[in-house]
Amino acid sequence: QVQLVESGGGLVQAGGSLRLSCAASGIGVSFTAMGWYRQAPGKQRESVAVITRTSSTNYADSVKGRFTISRDNAKNTVYLQMNSLKPEDTGVYYCYANYFGGDYWGQGTQVTVSS
Repeated sequence: QVQLVESGGGLVQAGGSLRLSCAASGIGVSFTAMGWYRQAPGKQRESVAVITRTSSTNYADSVKGRFTISRDNAKNTVYLQMNSLKPEDTGVYYCYANYFGGDYWGQGTQVTVSS
């Protein structure tokens, strides 16, 4: 059974930093594409960052240069380091995995950036 558990969200002032973690079970993070999505109130869920099996990364234009996605294979965990946070980064952040053609999501963690 695949399970993704996010942690690390919270309230931070603009300009601050947070690191989100996604602990995976039932899959190996090194063997599949993993990503972070976010959903702001009243908006659709959007892709923020992706890391592939070959460790290639891709970012939304709005977060390039501020966010970094990485993984620790030994801990089977994917991270999202978020720096220089802006109020528009506020939302629920979800961990995502595509594994053998199936889509898996975590429960989400709230990130709130105050101005």
